[in-house]
Amino acid sequence: MKLGLIVGKTTTTTFTFEVENQVKKFDYVQVYHPDYRFVLCQVVEITRDIEKTLAKCIPLGYRDKHGIIKQVRTPFKIGTEVLTAEDDFIQAVIELKQDKNGAYLGRIDGKSIDVFLDLQKVLTKHLAVLAKSGAGKSYTVGVLLEEIITKRVPLLIIDPHGEYSTLKHPNTNKKEIRQLKKFGLEPRSFTDYVVEYGDVEMNSSFRPLKLSSQMEAAELLHMLPSKLTNVQQGLLYNAIKNIPVLTFESLITELENMDTNQKWNIINLIHHLYKTKLFSLDPTPYFELVIGGQCTIINMKGMMPETQEIIVYKLLHDLFLERKKDKIPPFFAIVEEAHNFIPERSFGEAKSSSVIRNIASEGRKFGLGLAIISQRPARVDKSVLSQITTQIILKVTNPLDIKAISNSVEGINAESENEIKNLSIGNALLTGVVDMPLYVQIRPRMTKHGGDAINMIKKDDKDIIEELDKFNEKDLLPLIQTSVTKNDVKLMYPGTAIIKTKLLPCILFDLENEGVSFSLLASLQNGEIVTDITQGKTKRLPDFRQLTKMEFGVLKKAFVLKEFSPSELIGQVSPQATGSIESLVKKGYFTVKNGKYVLSDNVILNDIKQHAFSGKIDFQNIEYDEIIESKTNEVQMSKLLSDFAIVRDSRKCYLTMYVVDNN
Repeated sequence: MKLGLIVGKTTTTTFTFEVENQVKKFDYVQVYHPDYRFVLCQVVEITRDIEKTLAKCIPLGYRDKHGIIKQVRTPFKIGTEVLTAEDDFIQAVIELKQDKNGAYLGRIDGKSIDVFLDLQKVLTKHLAVLAKSGAGKSYTVGVLLEEIITKRVPLLIIDPHGEYSTLKHPNTNKKEIRQLKKFGLEPRSFTDYVVEYGDVEMNSSFRPLKLSSQMEAAELLHMLPSKLTNVQQGLLYNAIKNIPVLTFESLITELENMDTNQKWNIINLIHHLYKTKLFSLDPTPYFELVIGGQCTIINMKGMMPETQEIIVYKLLHDLFLERKKDKIPPFFAIVEEAHNFIPERSFGEAKSSSVIRNIASEGRKFGLGLAIISQRPARVDKSVLSQITTQIILKVTNPLDIKAISNSVEGINAESENEIKNLSIGNALLTGVVDMPLYVQIRPRMTKHGGDAINMIKKDDKDIIEELDKFNEKDLLPLIQTSVTKNDVKLMYPGTAIIKTKLLPCILFDLENEGVSFSLLASLQNGEIVTDITQGKTKRLPDFRQLTKMEFGVLKKAFVLKEFSPSELIGQVSPQATGSIESLVKKGYFTVKNGKYVLSDNVILNDIKQHAFSGKIDFQNIEYDEIIESKTNEVQMSKLLSDFAIVRDSRKCYLTMYVVDNN
């Protein structure tokens, strides 16, 4: 069908035609070119004024006599007819395989052309599903999981919020059931294929997940809630050398027999892992977790973030080793909320980061596929995203997230970036399947969707008011909890020591520096940046506005030298710098070490992103002994931070601290 004629200026990358018949954005059209015969094009924008309607198009390409897709090298002629692209022509150009053994994802938007994902490609070259919250991310993943289960590929789902339990239940939404029939599908339950592991106290239907307590020393060190000093690491390795089989019980016993006070902090940290009750000498057999035709869900709903990180690290680490030894079949690992488990390095390091990076780079060699699912692409490790071949991108509006997608995904152009912001719910941009991005209408789910947000407004207004009243009565506080509990501190100070719970007032700042978003936790007690929440360590930011020009010059040169004598520094700055050196000592920027001046460890003089805070604020009801007095305020801290980064947001909170009362 004729849609119109090309008008105005044409180039090899765009042209415009005056619309004569109905046409919609993203429609495929075909245009005759004297050098290449028919070329497949796509409508990317439509404008209308009082006189006419114009459609802007981009040429997608044509297939030459060798079957290779190519771009046009000369513009279309003005006045050329623009025709509706027939389904057969679209398939001939983009060569979209109708593979019934693939995963049926949906249809090309506005067409009757089915879209199948090549599971062999997806499972060996990895997959990413990226979208903003509420854009249909978990729904789309549910569609993909239904297809993978049907093909009997072993699945392991890391499910932080318990969204995928509903794979066991058929879809009951009447509107979606009607739509399913249009796709030739019916509601279905996969209850016979889904096995769910998790906290049995949370849900008695879960199978208990037990991780192996037998591990290498490096694994143990990696999972500890905080880093050990070199001396403590030496003690730990000495203890491990004397143990035939490394377990938590044997290690704690060996450490307790050591004649040093350094042992108590190590014991405390090991005890922290031990009391999670995740580890056992009789762990869940790995061949039960990865079985042909089985979908294993690791449901971590309600677990602390650091506990989730430990589970993901240990589980994927051990399963990857088992796969390398060919003890379990090839399988596909789905990691939901991936920005928490493999964050971009500027946002900190999760315990699970290293193993996921390893799987992304080497998993395909051993038949371990990886799916990264995230609503914050900018916070996902770029090295992992760049190694993923197939991407399903739903609506994304955050500029940093769009930039992260554009930098990591091949084939995303300026038009695609703009359209990612405007994708409607149920539509996705699919890349990596063919040579060009595809706009796909995702098919309805056969199973029930478990990712819907909770409806906060009930039919009866009285109900919501009562619920809010109950919530407010709990006197919840915005807290940041450390990994060390009050009982842990008691173990470190056995006897009659009194341990008090104190709340340190803080501000959690959301910042941006050089296009990178990150968070910093600032103490209102001393106006410094918290660099270690477990031990309550802080460092102050330099206030350059309080320095003279000479002092600032001396500080810049000292940063280059690292270690220097006054004469060395004066020789490179100015003979008048002597007073500035002494002034900087008094202001805490320099200290003396082994007869040399060095930069103080108490001042942040490197990139502040290295001190990014990756924790979260939780609202809890807690009994405490004291709220520590604030000596500064949010405005003063924001003003100081503005010299180093753009302050996007800030939230008041309290850091929980357990302190020995010496009185």
